[in-house]
Amino acid sequence: MPLVTMRQLLDEAAAGAYGVAAFNVNNMEQIQGIMDAAQETQSPVIVQASRGARSYAGDRFLYHLMLAAAETYPDIPVALHQDHGNSPETCISAIELGFTSVMMDGSLAEDAKTPLDFEANVAVTKQVVDYAHERGVTVEGELGTLGGIEDGVGSGEVHLTDPAQAEEFVERTGVDALAVAIGTSHGAYKFSREPDGDVLDMEIIEDIHRRLPDTHIVMHGSSSVPAELVERVRAAGGEVDAGFGVPISAIQRGIEHGVRKVNIDTDGRLAMTAAMRELFRDKPGDWDPRGPGKAARAGQKLICMQRMQELGMAGHAGDYEPMSLQDMAARYAAGVRTAV
Repeated sequence: MPLVTMRQLLDEAAAGAYGVAAFNVNNMEQIQGIMDAAQETQSPVIVQASRGARSYAGDRFLYHLMLAAAETYPDIPVALHQDHGNSPETCISAIELGFTSVMMDGSLAEDAKTPLDFEANVAVTKQVVDYAHERGVTVEGELGTLGGIEDGVGSGEVHLTDPAQAEEFVERTGVDALAVAIGTSHGAYKFSREPDGDVLDMEIIEDIHRRLPDTHIVMHGSSSVPAELVERVRAAGGEVDAGFGVPISAIQRGIEHGVRKVNIDTDGRLAMTAAMRELFRDKPGDWDPRGPGKAARAGQKLICMQRMQELGMAGHAGDYEPMSLQDMAARYAAGVRTAV
């Protein structure tokens, strides 16, 4: 199956009332673990690469790993997404490379740290939407900023999304999906205590969904930071500064109110690190680099399978035939924003 447009994945998820996990990748083992999990659970999936990942792996290497994934798992719908594009140029380069979805993070300036004002956000996001939709590519925008910094992205400050402003933003830009700030953070350290309504404002999601029922909501910083993974890393000699993550129950509540894309990065990193550290601890004589690679891949697979079940995406891989980018471009040109 070819790489598919994220718009179709999210439209189908909306029709089926489930969420789709978007897992960050940097190397072959991560991609294999994610795709093994998708195959075993029969889940559609979004694989996403940050600018840091593209720099680390190299654009051509990363893209051809994804093509290999699509060829190896022909029954799994998979979208390749640019995470946190910091400029129109970054997003355009991803589209030209073959990504089927891009995020223009106009909530921050090009340095990916300084908050950008609303009008500037609208302008850069609209520029990307116009370019992408002509080619059938999905666009995610962001309004508001998350706490924390991960992979060089983040202002370190939380600015919650204003639902009324979100309505204007979507109308003026035409984005397919909107990342919102409700109190979550990038990185392993998210909350110092179990998050409740004082630190995680789920009502923002519910209000935005009432106003924008056809726009897919995205939850960033949605790793749950499982305590058992943190303890495994520490028990194997690692150091992790981690607090409480986003409860699965909060993500599931979001899915009930329009959340269709759920970004998960830290959980995968923890799972892979725990597996590799345990191998180094338990098999000090194993100097074959394939050993930690296999362990990392298995750790990634297990956490992905768990999240795929919890988000309700398991069992939906065969629900529909993939739409080509050309067909989606024709729909955009005709004024039809949906793929179903």
